[in-house]
Amino acid sequence: MSKTKVVIIGASHGGHQSILELLKRYDDVDIKLFEAGDFVSFMSCGTELYLENSVTDVNDVRNFRPSDFSENKNVEILNNHQVTKIDADKKTITAVDTKNNTNADYEYDKLILSPGVNPKSIPVPGNDLENVFLMRGYDWATKIKAKLEDPAVKNVTIVGAGYIGIEAAEASKKAGKNVTILDVIDRPLGTYLDGEMTDILATHLEDKGVKVVTSANIKEYTGNGKVTGVKTDKAEYPSDLVIQAAGVKPNTDWLKGTVDLDNRGWIKVDEYLQTNLKDVYAIGDATLAYSIPADNHVPIALATVARREARYVIKHLFEKVPALPFGGVVGSSALSVFDYHFAESGLNSFTAKNSNVEIKSSFYSGDLRPAYVPQGKDNPKVCVQLFFNPSSHVLLGGAVLSTYDITAQGNVLALAIQHKLTVEDLADADFFFQPGFDRQWSILNVAAQHALGETDF
Repeated sequence: MSKTKVVIIGASHGGHQSILELLKRYDDVDIKLFEAGDFVSFMSCGTELYLENSVTDVNDVRNFRPSDFSENKNVEILNNHQVTKIDADKKTITAVDTKNNTNADYEYDKLILSPGVNPKSIPVPGNDLENVFLMRGYDWATKIKAKLEDPAVKNVTIVGAGYIGIEAAEASKKAGKNVTILDVIDRPLGTYLDGEMTDILATHLEDKGVKVVTSANIKEYTGNGKVTGVKTDKAEYPSDLVIQAAGVKPNTDWLKGTVDLDNRGWIKVDEYLQTNLKDVYAIGDATLAYSIPADNHVPIALATVARREARYVIKHLFEKVPALPFGGVVGSSALSVFDYHFAESGLNSFTAKNSNVEIKSSFYSGDLRPAYVPQGKDNPKVCVQLFFNPSSHVLLGGAVLSTYDITAQGNVLALAIQHKLTVEDLADADFFFQPGFDRQWSILNVAAQHALGETDF
């Protein structure tokens, strides 16, 4: 009896989790995974750790190696294979072997798209100059590493003050470089956190020697062959290395006219993560994910989202009609910014506005532990921001920030948002108390009580 042919496109988190789930649940599947790149499969989220010499080896910064499945006859990993076409009528895909430039068609019974995203290059003169880099993938990571170790590179300019840009800035500063970070919006990390927290982080970046320039309209990368500066509408910044971290775009141009996309190229899926094509599913960064707090489909480029989507798809892959729709995701992440650590989950003012969701916010700052513990390293200030529906008080988002690592509290917020708890639920939630760790009322309890207008405990 022939095995069911499952084809997976993309070897990052979604593709990897799909293989794991297929092998865990089914015996009679023939799995082929196609990856356009040579290196399978670099974790770009580990780039900063690599740049700061905090990993075992650059070749270990990956989800898996093809050799991990070499003894499994049900799995074939085809790297250096660029998929260029889907024929939904014949149920085949066409792939180019980029090593020898040959085409071949491959049959599928089920097709899982996880094509991921590509970094954006700013469309200005000079973006093709030498030493103008992107920051995603194995090749770019190793190139950046070499430049940070080059004493001739003194001035590094980062374009984009999101997660990747902040990571690049911190790694560059720790490498002893003069660092400037530019962003078109009015504050760093402005799409992730509200102003109360970004004000703290912007000051901290400046204190650490990173020049932060906001509302910067980049006009040109200057230089003759090799970059020497970044020119904005207001000033020019000397630059021996430019790292572009100005967002991502879905890797879906090859799907146009075949798979339904929105006007920006994100893949549209239904409540079962199926595309408009029969037996073709889409997961991961290039899709529009269902956001529980937004009650809307939005791009959420997170490994956690891709893996949850893959788990759902494979679990229901052979049901004629899935027993239940995909439950959606919250969207949670965390980052260190030198001495500060933050975690955020769900919506904030920026993302709520983009999804036309009305929210109310509350910001609280207080001590982590009881008052009899001296303020300082062992009893730091903690900031908590909550976002909730003004009428129902259902939690829609939140963030925590401190020099003490309280990022695990972000998982508490994520769970509360996922299960649609209210501010009142969080205010009364039964958390542990031990003065070596927290207060009689947890910092999240107190933040929720503050949001309800109660006096600080």
